[in-house]
Amino acid sequence: MNPQSDRTAALVQRLFADTLGALELFTVYLGDRLGLYRTLADGSWVTSTELADRTGTAERYVREWLEQQASSGLLDVDDAGAAALQRRYRMPPEHVPVLADPDDVRYQGYKGIDIVRAARPLPQLVDAFRTGDAPPPLPWEPEGRAEFNRALFLNLLGREWLPALPDIDQRLRAEPSARVADIACGTGWSSIAMAQAYPGITVAGLDLDRDAIVAATAHAQQAGVADRVTFEVADAATLEPTTRYDLVTIFEALHDIPRPADALRGIRGILADGGSVLIADELVDDEFAAPGSELDRYHYGWSVLSCLPGVMGDPQTAATGAVMRPSTLRAFAEAAGFGETRILPLTTDFWRFYQLLP
Repeated sequence: MNPQSDRTAALVQRLFADTLGALELFTVYLGDRLGLYRTLADGSWVTSTELADRTGTAERYVREWLEQQASSGLLDVDDAGAAALQRRYRMPPEHVPVLADPDDVRYQGYKGIDIVRAARPLPQLVDAFRTGDAPPPLPWEPEGRAEFNRALFLNLLGREWLPALPDIDQRLRAEPSARVADIACGTGWSSIAMAQAYPGITVAGLDLDRDAIVAATAHAQQAGVADRVTFEVADAATLEPTTRYDLVTIFEALHDIPRPADALRGIRGILADGGSVLIADELVDDEFAAPGSELDRYHYGWSVLSCLPGVMGDPQTAATGAVMRPSTLRAFAEAAGFGETRILPLTTDFWRFYQLLP
């Protein structure tokens, strides 16, 4: 076989593997949405009839799903040779944190939801490619609002990541009590996590999404930190310097802001003396390469399908996309008037941390 044929055959095999992965993620979507994984999380052995009864689903659909999950190695089967209705299945304990426990940092069940939501607006995205505009916003229902970073924030942000940054950690522990502004706070878990880790601070969570702010307010009340954590609808680019903040945070959101330099300029205007900005964004390579690393490929995929389309509706958009390299962020910070951009020595699987100083 000549090299060209080898390359062709390799691509055929790759696309088959990609199709297999996509199909499995669609079945993960079903397992999550229908509560099948949550029901199986206790580790008990069940037949398709028992699982259908417990989840209010149709046995024949559940039987096919169970067989597919066992065939894929996501679930165990007690006796593969038994009659179809007699076969018993269970979730292996090692898979519970990945498929059924959204409080665990290893939880990946949300990826099925992500993939389905990414596929939903594809016909409109085809039109957007032709016009250069943005596809219409995708409603959150029926899945509800995604909170894929919730476990990371609650388990790692205040317990490991911020304590690993000495000057920031010290200011959050010092007197007078630090004021923190959490930009693009979403449903509030980063704000809540910081308040839980640092009992003296106050946090103002800001986001453009009114529904997210309503959810965040409820979450803060449930977490018992509503006396120190507040939320409001606000645009970072038009913030008034009526309150000054010792720390401003932007977690995995700067690349999703249509005009990031304008947002950073507004943020610079609300910093207190000695204050700084902490940014976490995608861990991508310093330079474009082809073929790229797995992380670059992953972030480029989300950029094409979601992140770039999400900002294209603004006539003045910077059109950043998810693959925001350090040089790009540094250029935004310089345009906003910041004097120094530091890449922080904090290693995570998916994010790079930056600190901006006036």
